[in-house]
Amino acid sequence: MVSLETPVCDFGHDAIDFSLPGVDGATWSLRSCKGEKGLLVMFICNHCPYVKAIRDRIVRDTRELKAIGINTVAIMSNDPSLYEEDSFENMKRVSEEFDFDFPYLIDETQAVARAYGAVCTPDFFGYNADLKLQYRGRLDASRKEAADPGVRRDLFEAMKQVAETGSGPAEQIPSMGCSIKWKDED
Repeated sequence: MVSLETPVCDFGHDAIDFSLPGVDGATWSLRSCKGEKGLLVMFICNHCPYVKAIRDRIVRDTRELKAIGINTVAIMSNDPSLYEEDSFENMKRVSEEFDFDFPYLIDETQAVARAYGAVCTPDFFGYNADLKLQYRGRLDASRKEAADPGVRRDLFEAMKQVAETGSGPAEQIPSMGCSIKWKDED
């Protein structure tokens, strides 16, 4: 398992459109996911210990963000042939088990992850109402284990600022996680 950090936020970069199937049976696009005040695009998977450590916090924070106009979409871009836990059936199971309040999509070709420049799970991209990038940081201080409950909620605070002002914080701490499991490129 390779641990990676996300690059620095490229403020103002446009969100990239997609059309991906969700565990709910619908096909989702960038516009169908967007909230009135913005969109959080996150690349996650089922097997990564970094994601497992924060799933409950992701659910908590995305519900609170939705209430202030920021919607969320989760995209799974790993090659499921490498990790059965990342299969579409298991994505459905995890979505139900954790009561995901957002679309959970599969990026079978990995084209969306490549277009976004996603490098790890979790990798968070926070966009404002104009779908301009304002946040590319961590959820909080958690790593392979959840941080103390009272830690600063970096992603939530940043996206709350985006909802209120349209701009993200200048200082951002990168997210860290397992590398995306790319398909062989023979």
